[in-house]
Parts: sequence; structure tokens; C-alpha cells
Amino acid sequence: MWIVRLALRRPYTFVVMSMLIAILGVSAIITMPVDIFPYIDIPVVSVVWGYGGLAPEEMEKRMVTIFERSMTTTVNDIEHIESQSYSGVSVTRVYFQPNAKIEVALSQVTAIAQTLLRIFPPGTTPPNIIKYDASSVPILQLGLESKTLSEQELFDLGQNFIRTQLATIQGAAVPLPYGGKFRQVMVDLIPEQMFAKNLSPTDVSNALANQNLILPAGDIKIGDKDYQVKLNSSPRILSEMNAMPLKVVNGATVTVGDVAQVRDGYAVQSSIVRTNGTRGALITVMRNGKASTLAVVNNVKRALPKILAGLPSALHVRQLFDQSLFVRAAIKGVVREAVMAAFLTGLMILIFLGSWRSTVIVCISIPLSILVSLIVLNAMGQTINVMTLGGMALAVGILVDDATVEIENTHRNMAMKKPLVRAVLDGAQQIAAPAFVSTLSICIVFVPVLLLTGAAKYLFTPLAGAVVFAMMASYLLSRTLIPNMVHYMLRPEVKLYAQGAHGETAGGTGPIWKVHYLFNRRFELMRSSYAGLLHWCLDHRLPVLAGFAIFIAASLLLSPLIGRDFFPTVVACPRTVRDPPRADGGNLRGNRKRNPAGDPGARDRYHHRQHRHSERRIQPGLRR
Repeated sequence: MWIVRLALRRPYTFVVMSMLIAILGVSAIITMPVDIFPYIDIPVVSVVWGYGGLAPEEMEKRMVTIFERSMTTTVNDIEHIESQSYSGVSVTRVYFQPNAKIEVALSQVTAIAQTLLRIFPPGTTPPNIIKYDASSVPILQLGLESKTLSEQELFDLGQNFIRTQLATIQGAAVPLPYGGKFRQVMVDLIPEQMFAKNLSPTDVSNALANQNLILPAGDIKIGDKDYQVKLNSSPRILSEMNAMPLKVVNGATVTVGDVAQVRDGYAVQSSIVRTNGTRGALITVMRNGKASTLAVVNNVKRALPKILAGLPSALHVRQLFDQSLFVRAAIKGVVREAVMAAFLTGLMILIFLGSWRSTVIVCISIPLSILVSLIVLNAMGQTINVMTLGGMALAVGILVDDATVEIENTHRNMAMKKPLVRAVLDGAQQIAAPAFVSTLSICIVFVPVLLLTGAAKYLFTPLAGAVVFAMMASYLLSRTLIPNMVHYMLRPEVKLYAQGAHGETAGGTGPIWKVHYLFNRRFELMRSSYAGLLHWCLDHRLPVLAGFAIFIAASLLLSPLIGRDFFPTVVACPRTVRDPPRADGGNLRGNRKRNPAGDPGARDRYHHRQHRHSERRIQPGLRR
């Protein structure tokens, strides 16, 4: 009761506290990252080894097996290891225990990988070691196409101009483009000329390597000036490579152009991307860590017109996939349902109490409690997502309990002709323990969520936290702000009670009171019917219990018919996707396209080169 007395003695303190909650809550909404799901921190490290031309079986036996066995003795907290070996490439994923420190794991894996380079096949390069993040998934895919530009030019523009500028956006990760042709200087040997000149491919390769050099030559001081000496034997233009000498035969010099053709070409194409049947390239934008999906996508779309303004007008960029559409739809859906729940809750309170002042008091506690929950979640590093908003929507109907019970009991004490302050104090004291126990009972339901492990822990812990923090804030507000508002807003109703009004609220006239009286009469009839049904159930206990037992058993028999999945099936409605405008007044696409559910597979076809591979999954300590 001390906190209620303090609230009545220092009303402005708690009014300022409520204003501070509103300011900090709005600030949390603006600054918190927005995504469709919470951040899932799975301790996984991916190690990618590369050795061109090595078969999958050789990659597995000569590199992957040795690497896996070495890690089990030098790397701590390994849960299990998975590996896939392809032609010339192997990917090893090291899964760690939930409480493992990923930074220490990265350093240990890096150390053992460097020491194994000596015993691996000659020429093996250090591997790419990447921290796997479940949230690092494509959030935006951009298709590059043109009617006049070649695949090589599209890949070059995407890699050297578009990707490098998109990579500067905070929270965005842009890997190399898919599809297209990687630009490369090609030396096409002519076998007949090679045989006639008695040359081998190795001779041409050595000649190109020895004569295409850039070496430091120091400097020279002449007089009072110091000149830098450049020794650059690298050809200035591509055609000069044809004049590089290979050997001298009977006094005649054999050049590269005699046995080969040097051209500006491309490497062997390993992937093909088609957009509406036209070959092109694909740029994938991914999200880093806890960055906001909406912020990254919006910044990318905002930067694209500036980037494209400096590129050829023949280049067209299509948005093939945009995850922000799903995020916005999910967030809007949950917010809409929460607002509807709050409206229906306030309407029911208005019908039950019949007092608009009491309804306003109760409804003010709902957004304040939710804002407190958002402030705490923001301090814990959580994001605004479907799970946190779902928890708040779940708590909307529960948040009104503390304030409603307190106001209802205050009305009861006011009907006993008590002064307003005494009615507020007695009303708060009489329901303090039951309200506290009720709040704890709701909060304790979510305690088992803290025992979850794996991905479920990261998904459902924010949901439980949203409900618990909002409930605790609701109880605190019912002890502080609600008594203050009752003290100042219900004074007119105290006068009606003093004049002899009876009932749970001071009677009045108007449409609201008429609906309230009508609802009360109907409710009393329903309560009478329910009392009769309850008496009948108590008089016939065995048939009622048997009926419930049969119903439960029949329900359990349906469990094998229900499917199991990690997430429910999502069915999205088709919608039109608009592209941001170009700087030249056009848009990224020539016209509008229907994008079914944002799925690029419904409109575009991707053909990727297939590789043979072998997959394995091992547990540490098991012999193979």
C-alpha cells in the first residue's frame, strides 16, 4: 500500500514517469531493428577449402578427413561436424555447443587450418572461414539484364560498380554476382602451330609469367632531384602480348601470336541466370547480424537510382525478390490484430462498466504497458518482429485485468459512501494480494520457455519476454498511475454516489448508459442460466466427467492426423511490386510486373551447373 499512498501524495512524479515511458517507448520503436523473426544466434563456423580440378572423392580423403580429425583434438566445444565435397571445393560446417564462444572457436579453427597447409596437396591456399548466421539470408535479389550488353559486361558492371557501392550500406552484405561471365584474358593455343614450332603449353605459360612482371627498381638521384625508376614489363594494351617472344628457331623469333591468340575473354562459366528468358546476372543482398531488414532494403532501393545514373542506360535492373514485403505484411497484420484486440477490449469494458471515464483510465494502461515491454526488449537487444508483436497482441486482453479490477473495486467502495481518497486506498488494498498472485500466475506460465534450446529458444524467448514485461508493467501502473487517474477523473461520479446513486457505477443517462443497462439485464439472464447448468452438472458428476473424458480421448486420437513442421505454411496473396525511380526519370524495370508472393521462381528460371558431391555427418569422438 505504500506505493499507492506515494502515488497519491506525489501525482506529478508518476505523470512524468508515464510521459517518460511514452517518449522512450516511441524512441525504441524508431530505433529497434525490424524483421520477420528474431535474431537466431547459432554457433556454427563454415570452412571452405578450394583446390581446382580435384575430384570430390579426393577432396574428401586428402583434405576434409584430415581437417575434421585434426579439429576434434584442437577445437573445443564441438557438437558435430558436417561436410560436403564437390569438384574442387569442400564445405565443412562445425556446429558448436550452445554456450560456446564463437570468437574463440573461429580463432581455433583458423589456427588448425593454417597448420594443415603443409601436409595438404602442393598449392593449397588457406580456406575461407566464415561464421554462419541463420539470419544471413537473401533479403533482396536484383536481376541484371540488357538487350545490347553481353553477359561479360553485365557481370563486370555488377561486380565492380553495383556491388561495391551497395556493400557500403550499413547492415548489407553483397556477395559476388551469380551468372554472367567473369572477365579474363584468354590465350587460345593453336595445336598445329604448337606442334610445328616444337612448343608445349608450359613454354607459353612460363613465357607469359616471366615477361609480365612489375618489379621495384629503386630510385636515382640526379642533381637536386630524386627520380623513381620504374621497371614495368607488363604490356600496356592486350595486343602487345602477341609480340612476347617464346624462343628463337634458326635465327627467327617465335612469338605468342605465332602459336596462340590472345583475346579479352572470360573464364569458364559455371552458372547461368535467366530473367524472363534473357541471360544476365543476379546480385543478392543479404542482411548482416541484427541489422533491420526494412532499413537495409530501403537504403538499397534509395541508393540504386544514384548508382544506375552513372552506368550505361542499356542496363536494366529488376527486383526479383524482396523480403521486406513479407516483413511489412507480417508486421502490419500483427499490429492490426493488436489494435483490433485493444478496441474490442475497450468496448467490452465500456459495456460492462458503463463509464467512459473508467474506460479511458483502463485503456491508457494498455499502450503504456506495451511501451514498457518494448523499452526492455530494446535494452536486451531484441528486434521488432512477429514473435515480439505476437506476444504483445497476446497480452493486450490480459493487460486490462489489473486496472479493471482496481477500478471496479474502487467503484464498490465509492458506492459505500466513502470519500474518494479512502475509496481509492481501500480499493487498492483489498485487491493488492489477489492481483499480484494473478499477475505472477500468468508470468510463471512462460518460465519453461527459458529452458528451450536451439532455434526455438531464440524464437519464443522474445515472445515470452514481451508478455511478462508488459504484465509486470501493467501491475506497476495499476499501483501508481491508475489511482492517480481515478482520483482526478472520477470525482463527478463520487458526487452522484453521494446523492444516493446505487449500483456498481453511478447511474446516468445517455446512449452509453442505455446500452450498459440493456447488457446488464441480458447478462443477468445468462448468469441465471449458467447457474442452473452448473447445478445440473454438480448433481450429475459421473456423466459429465465421462463425457469430458470421451471428448479428450477422441481429441487425442486425431493427433496422428495432424502434420508436424517447424513453421506453419504461409500462403501469400499476389501483389504488384513497384521499383524505385531511376535518376533519369524512368524506373528500374521498363514496366510493372506481377510478382506472385515475391517468389522469383514463379517468374524466372535459374540454371546452375551441377556438381557431384558427397555428404557426411560425424560426431566428435567416433571412429570412421
